[in-house]
Amino acid sequence: MIETRIESDPKKWKGVFLLLLFILVFTFFLSLTLGSVQIPVGEVSSLLLGSSENEIWKKIIFNFRIPKALTAMLAGSALAVSGLQMQTLFRNPLAGPFILGISSGAGLGVALVIFLGIWLGGFIELSGTGRSWLFVFSSALGSFVVLGIVLAASFRVRSSVSLLIIGLMFGSAASAIVSIMQYFSKAENIQAYVIWSFGNLGSLSWSELYVMIPLLILALIGAFLLSKPLNLMLLGEDYAESSGLNLRRARTLIIINTSLLAGTVTAFCGPIAFIGLAIPHIGRMLFNTSNHLLLTPIVILLGAILLLVFDIIAQLPGSESVLPINAITSLFGAPFVIWLILRKSNVNYQC
Repeated sequence: MIETRIESDPKKWKGVFLLLLFILVFTFFLSLTLGSVQIPVGEVSSLLLGSSENEIWKKIIFNFRIPKALTAMLAGSALAVSGLQMQTLFRNPLAGPFILGISSGAGLGVALVIFLGIWLGGFIELSGTGRSWLFVFSSALGSFVVLGIVLAASFRVRSSVSLLIIGLMFGSAASAIVSIMQYFSKAENIQAYVIWSFGNLGSLSWSELYVMIPLLILALIGAFLLSKPLNLMLLGEDYAESSGLNLRRARTLIIINTSLLAGTVTAFCGPIAFIGLAIPHIGRMLFNTSNHLLLTPIVILLGAILLLVFDIIAQLPGSESVLPINAITSLFGAPFVIWLILRKSNVNYQC
């Protein structure tokens, strides 16, 4: 059950936001120095200021580490905010950004490209940038189809719990179709799909970032605009409607915003687990608030910081090996979710 605590004076939070911003900048800078090739702090500063002539390190920083750090920041923020919205909408502390089947729809889109590629002729033979964009488009299309179905269902059902169940059922159906295709597919295609499902923050080029960044910034701005409706919904649907909130319209906008956040991240980075589920709870527990006017920027900063930290760990600084980002987020996220379930053994769908 999501507890209701609405504060009215955000001024006292200025120090909190400044501290989180400082930690974010420090973590971002740290991610530029650590990796398979460790670059001295002074050299990173010189490269960023344009006063260094080391071409090798310049390529590493500007072609790989900065895009990867930006991807981690934006993906962490987007997943954290979408998780916050879903937990409030469904009044369920175990809800996450992919609970509406967005991730499963994206996975189905990618699976169709990989497993049925033999019928797609030259398209599946694309490699490098072409193959990357093909995966992005197929993932986004799969997410969009599931979103359309869930939105259509949202106009026919009033209960958020019913909508939650519908989303889970569509997600299960999509996963079942993927499993059938895997069963009849070749080993190399199964491997390609499994690698995609690990999640990847380091494969994006600047051309892909130029598409992803505006989409996520637009969706994050939308999340700020939805803070007041979410606060009203947190106090109960009856109270929200009596306060003049158009509940159906607000719910539709929240679903679209969440889908844009989670769907964009999944399309470009693959599914990334636990961030959306855990970060909103960490924000509530650390700062003892449920006011979305405060929680939204808090989870944006926390999501960016923690996914950057997880990415640094996944890099295994000093080693040429790189762990799947989902392995790291799951190692840290699973104990937290277990603790959450044990702490809230009697989870209710309504407050």
